[in-house]
Amino acid sequence: MSTSRKPLTSHRRIVVKIGSALLVDRNTGLKSEWLDSICKDIAALKTRGIDILVVSSGAIALGRTVLGLPGGALKLEESQAAAAVGQIALARAWSESLSRDDLIAGQILLTLGDTEERRRYLNARATINQLLKIGAVPIINENDTVATSEIRYGDNDRLAARVATMTSADLLVLLSDIDGLYTAPPHLDPEARFLDSILAITPEIEAMAGGAASELSRGGMRTKIDAGKIATSAGCAMIIASGKDKHPLGAIDKGARSSWFAPSGSPVAARKTWIAGQLQPAGKLVVDAGAQAALGGGKSLLPAGVVSVAGNFHRGDTVAVIGTDGREVARGLASYDADEARQIAGRKSGEIEAILGYPGRAAMVHRDDLVVTLCGSLGEHQSDVKDPAHA
Repeated sequence: MSTSRKPLTSHRRIVVKIGSALLVDRNTGLKSEWLDSICKDIAALKTRGIDILVVSSGAIALGRTVLGLPGGALKLEESQAAAAVGQIALARAWSESLSRDDLIAGQILLTLGDTEERRRYLNARATINQLLKIGAVPIINENDTVATSEIRYGDNDRLAARVATMTSADLLVLLSDIDGLYTAPPHLDPEARFLDSILAITPEIEAMAGGAASELSRGGMRTKIDAGKIATSAGCAMIIASGKDKHPLGAIDKGARSSWFAPSGSPVAARKTWIAGQLQPAGKLVVDAGAQAALGGGKSLLPAGVVSVAGNFHRGDTVAVIGTDGREVARGLASYDADEARQIAGRKSGEIEAILGYPGRAAMVHRDDLVVTLCGSLGEHQSDVKDPAHA
């Protein structure tokens, strides 16, 4: 993997995430001229043979403008109604603007379950890949008309990262109202320094993230760093850039200031990409220092190294592995239901049959179903699956 920035035109497949504030003005509605300008950028990249996917925010923001809903926080049912109205207007706007350059838009609305459940994940990926195969531009958004606070991404930064990993994109571009990552929120700290290149997302980098800068946006820099951890672990570079001016993609290619995040040098295989990107683990396994060290060496998680079990998960669910300092060190698929995991936690694998009444698997989480996540270094130990298309 390259540790230096490349021009947009050197990439094969790019996911572009667009924040609500870039597309929608609270008073006047859709920013049509800006939309036309980025569609021109997309058309220019498409002529170079580059696949472009768009994760577009703005449905709720546009819908509340159309409906004349007041400013401030909306009730759940108000948000869902605004999304129902706004999504139609947003899809039409994208379709009309792209058609001026003879491009076809395809709308895809995703819920959290579409990327958290493996079969639905594969189905969504197949649909997106087919759209790309026929030359269309997928316009993707969360299905806000049915999502609730408990079953939603909550922001399109992480959704865009999941789409990037799902489609094996090699670049994720997050367009926002800020031009990149600073050592501190620049609107709060005038001494904040701009970071041009980030080679690894460390705890220090994560600590630099601030909150949301716009009332139209759900996510802030925190969610962008989360998105970066998901994307870069899968070998996908990421750029955070300002989209305030017209032709933002063209501006990036001409050297406009932006923060570039290097992809991992050892991207996880497709199955592990899905595991690593899970946003809501069903439970937690707290491990001792010996088990943590073994995981770092590419070993499976054995029951003997598990100190405690939290959550109500089932075999095959994603669980977070928590180290001695309380931080997540790995993520994987549980070999046992939560109740069984509690019974065998801290015990030797040879005792499993006597405790549970059947032999079971020797590992609480097998190494083939586990991804190391400490310090954002997802996927340092991967299975033998090499081709993302066949996992």
